[in-house]
Amino acid sequence: MFFPMSQNPTQEPTAESWLEIVRQRVEAMRFGSVQIVVHEGRVTQVESTEKTRLPSDPTTPSPKK
Repeated sequence: MFFPMSQNPTQEPTAESWLEIVRQRVEAMRFGSVQIVVHEGRVTQVESTEKTRLPSDPTTPSPKK
């Protein structure tokens, strides 16, 4: 899922705009992470990684430790 911060790359994003992007990313995922990239004191990028958790198979024994 891609959420552009701005249609005009020279336009400075407001705190509310990147916060809304982060909020949308978090709400859209069940497991994962959201990373905020800062360059020279301002947010320049928001990255998200979503994980898909698979149910454990009760017929497969878990590895012994």
